[in-house]
Amino acid sequence: MSSKESCRIELRTAIRQLSDRCLYSASKWAAEQLVGIEQDPAKFTPSNTRFQRGSSSIHRRFRTNEITSTPPTGVAYVSTPVMEEDEAIHGDFYLLAKSYFDCREYRRAAHVLRDQTGKKSVFLRCYALYLAGEKRKEEEMIELEGPLGKSDAVNRELVSLERELATLCKNNTIDPFGLYLYGLVLKEKGNENLARKVLVESVNSYPWNWSAWSELQSLCTTVDILNGLNLSNHWMKEFFLASIYQELRMHNESLSKYENLQGMFTFSNYIQAQIAKARYSLREFEQVEVIFEDLLRNDPYRVEDMDTYSNVLYTKECFSALSYLAHRVIMTDKYRPESCCIIGNYYSLKGQHEKSVVYFRRALKLNKNYLSAWTLMGHEYVEMKNTPAAVDAYRRAVDINPRDYRAWYGLGQAYEMMGMPHYALHYFRKSVFFQPIDSRLWIAMAQCYESEQLHMLEEAIKCYKRAANCNDTEAIALHRLAILHRELDQPEEAAFYYKKDLERMEAEEREGPNIVEALMFLATHYKTQKKFEEAEVYCTRLLDYTGPERETAKSLLRGMRIAQSGFPSMDVEHFHP
Repeated sequence: MSSKESCRIELRTAIRQLSDRCLYSASKWAAEQLVGIEQDPAKFTPSNTRFQRGSSSIHRRFRTNEITSTPPTGVAYVSTPVMEEDEAIHGDFYLLAKSYFDCREYRRAAHVLRDQTGKKSVFLRCYALYLAGEKRKEEEMIELEGPLGKSDAVNRELVSLERELATLCKNNTIDPFGLYLYGLVLKEKGNENLARKVLVESVNSYPWNWSAWSELQSLCTTVDILNGLNLSNHWMKEFFLASIYQELRMHNESLSKYENLQGMFTFSNYIQAQIAKARYSLREFEQVEVIFEDLLRNDPYRVEDMDTYSNVLYTKECFSALSYLAHRVIMTDKYRPESCCIIGNYYSLKGQHEKSVVYFRRALKLNKNYLSAWTLMGHEYVEMKNTPAAVDAYRRAVDINPRDYRAWYGLGQAYEMMGMPHYALHYFRKSVFFQPIDSRLWIAMAQCYESEQLHMLEEAIKCYKRAANCNDTEAIALHRLAILHRELDQPEEAAFYYKKDLERMEAEEREGPNIVEALMFLATHYKTQKKFEEAEVYCTRLLDYTGPERETAKSLLRGMRIAQSGFPSMDVEHFHP
């Protein structure tokens, strides 16, 4: 059996099992990977396309038969038994409970299963109680503090659920789905170490539950914690590592993993979107735009991850493309957090910051933990000069994800606006720690060091050097390095950076006062060093300008002619025919 066919069988089985337990998000993820597997040419027919695969019968029960396969290149694999279903027939009560669950009547679902003892029924009952508690917690938060406010509301079902699931775990009468729920409860209660251990056991026993992997990822905040996990080898582990590398800002490693997985899941839109997000973090905007355009051609009603695409269009100031994307998501699903953020970006690019805030707040009403909305709303408040509101928004973002460099950078900006450079510096340091390849962050920190209150020019130089090595697309670092070295009376270093800046401006065909400034300094510097030939080159270029720099260049040329010949002044116009 081919490795691709083995993966198909595993995923088809997993989709049924996950859906049967109402884990629809994990089921959807598995289904997306299933249709992403390249079709076997031997079985390909015109009617059996990427999204129209031939169905295969799935047996109702699986016992101990193992699925073995050869992994795609670079993907470690250990065969994993397909999970055995409960022997007991769940019957009508389970079907009724599942129907109530699907209608979001969680307590009714739990009540129906109160006397059922099968592992499947126990999981659904406990999961229904957990979601009932979450639903009530959200209602209390709105009642107490408003949709965006903080409150002390808690899920009141956690204590009893932890007690019951701990007993089942101790008695070894819990299945991988129960372990997933137990890990989720432990995480909510703040017992992260035990939660990690339980979730690792869950994914090792049943690796196809992407929801369990996602919860485990949220508990791995450092590389050391990740390396300490005892995970079995399976191709699902590769998806997990690719995802968590991205979260840990290991973008090149993440990109390598996803590109490796594309060997098997050639048509996976999920993988394609994750590659786009990794390249976005690496600031490869041109490639990101191409990937998202291709994604939308393949999946025209996709909303997921499109807010990242809108960030790219915003950064590139592609007004018409962003307008089209905003209109597209409005027609597809207007009340999704991603849609609201896209529309917010659209109004921000138009300069309508108040209207932009309205949509970011709407996104947060839909999902109070939607990280991008808090960060982007903070940016809008900065534009509106409402620094207290900006600080609050950024703080909410770092509460959700302490590794969000954009929020730390925003806090630095806000405190800099308030004239508090020491605080600003602290937050800028946080931002560059999490995103050391972004030149804008190093430049912001350098400018903070340059402020009158700090005036730490040597530290500013170090930051500008880091920015220059990080593809400074805004062309700030080299120019500032030249100026700072000139101010510190370091002419050789200043000349070095002026020359590099001049070369960059020529390569990019830029014009402006920075070119004149560089030519003036270099002409004067090389004249002082008695390197008359080099000085003459820069003076000659200055003669092309019409301002006072032309007269200065003539004066320098006369001085060099006198110094070289020892004769009285002569007309220098012949230097510039």
